[in-house]
Amino acid sequence: MARHDPILIVGGGLGGLTAALALAQRGWRTRVLEGAPEFGAIGYGIQFGPNVFHVFDRLGVGEAVRAASDSPPALLMLDALNGQEVARIPTGPSFRARFTHPYIIIHRIDVHNVLLEAARGTDAIELVPEAMVTAFADEGDCVVANTADGRSFAGAALIGADGLGSRIRAQLVNEAAPRLAGYVAHRTIVPMAEVPDGARRDVVVLWGGPGYHVVHYPLRHGAMFNIVAVFRTVTFADKLDAAAYRAELEKTYRAAHPTMQALSAMMDVERRWAIADRDPIRHWSRGRVALLGDAAHPTLQSLAQGACMAIEDGLCLAEEIAAVEGDFGAAFRQYQAARLIRTARVTLESRAIWEFFHVEGIAREVRNRTAAEWDEAHMQRCLAWLYDGFPFRAARCAGASRSDASTPG
Repeated sequence: MARHDPILIVGGGLGGLTAALALAQRGWRTRVLEGAPEFGAIGYGIQFGPNVFHVFDRLGVGEAVRAASDSPPALLMLDALNGQEVARIPTGPSFRARFTHPYIIIHRIDVHNVLLEAARGTDAIELVPEAMVTAFADEGDCVVANTADGRSFAGAALIGADGLGSRIRAQLVNEAAPRLAGYVAHRTIVPMAEVPDGARRDVVVLWGGPGYHVVHYPLRHGAMFNIVAVFRTVTFADKLDAAAYRAELEKTYRAAHPTMQALSAMMDVERRWAIADRDPIRHWSRGRVALLGDAAHPTLQSLAQGACMAIEDGLCLAEEIAAVEGDFGAAFRQYQAARLIRTARVTLESRAIWEFFHVEGIAREVRNRTAAEWDEAHMQRCLAWLYDGFPFRAARCAGASRSDASTPG
C-alpha cells in the first residue's frame, strides 16, 4: 500500500484526534470516521494531570488548552460523613516546580474543540461524521472499514479509538463484556451562583463515603460548577426512570454530610452511566489493526487518567508508525510493548484507589488516620511515575543508546 493512502481512525474523540494530528506531523494522511452526526463531546468536566502536556505541547495545542482551562490550587479528599479533610495534594507553585506543567480542569467540549480546530486546519486529516463503523476486513495490503449505512472505506491501516464498547476490539479479541464495578454515575453542570453554601468553589474536591462519592470543581474560569455523584447500587445494570434514579440518590446520601446532600439534590437524573473497566490484556492489535485508549485499556476514573492515556497512546502510536515506514505490524507491536505496563498500572491502581474512596466501618477510620500522615513530598513521590509523563520514542531510544554504550563489548 502506498504511503499516500490514509490511515483510518475509528472514533473522533480525544485519542482519535490526537493520533490524527500526530500522524499528520509525521507526513501521514488520516481519515477519521465518527459515528455521531457531527464531531463533538459529552458536555461535562474533565481533569488532566501534567503528563498530558507532554503530548499537547508536541502537537502545538498546549497553549490553547491552558487558555481554556483552570488550574486549581489543590485536590482535596474529604470524609463524606463528617466533612473532615482526609488528604490534600497542593497543585500550585510547588507542584508546577516538581512536574513542570499544571494540573488542569476543563470542559470536555472545550478541549475537544481545541483538537478539532487543529484537525480541521490540517490538510492531511479528513473528518467524516455519520460513519458508524460496524466491522472491518484486513485484506493484507489494506484494511476496509464497513459502516452501518453500507459504505466502505479503505486505508493503509486502521486504529480503533471507539471507546469502552469498541466494535473494533470485539472483532479483534474474543472476550466477555466489560467488567461492571457495581457503581453508577450521575453528572451535571450548574451555574456557579447556584452552588450551595459549604461547597468549595475553587478546588477539586472528592467526598469519599461508604459505597459512594461526589466530585466537584469549577469550570470555564469560575462561571460553572461540575458535579459527579457516584454510588454503589444493585440496579447498576438496569435502565430506570428519573423518579427511581432520584429515589436512589436520596437514599444513598441520606447519612452524608449536609453539603453532600445539597449537592446530590442538584444532580440531573435523566441519565446515568454504569461504571466499568476491563482487565489488562497484552495484545491490542492484529495485522494492520490496532486499538487505542479505552478500546485498548479502559480504566476506572480514580486517577482521572483515562483520557490522558488515550492522548499518550495517540502520540506513541504515531511515533512507532513513522519509525518503521509503513510496517504496521511491527509498529503496532512496538506500541503495545511501550504502553502496556503504564496503562495496566493505571487500570490496577485505579481499582485500588476506588476501594480507598469507598471503605466503611473501621477501615474508614484506618484510612483517615493513615492519610493524615501524608505530606506534600509523599504525595509527589507517589504521583511521580504518572505525572512525570511517558518516555516517548526519542527518550526511550536515547536511554537504550546510553545503556548500550555502557555495556562491555
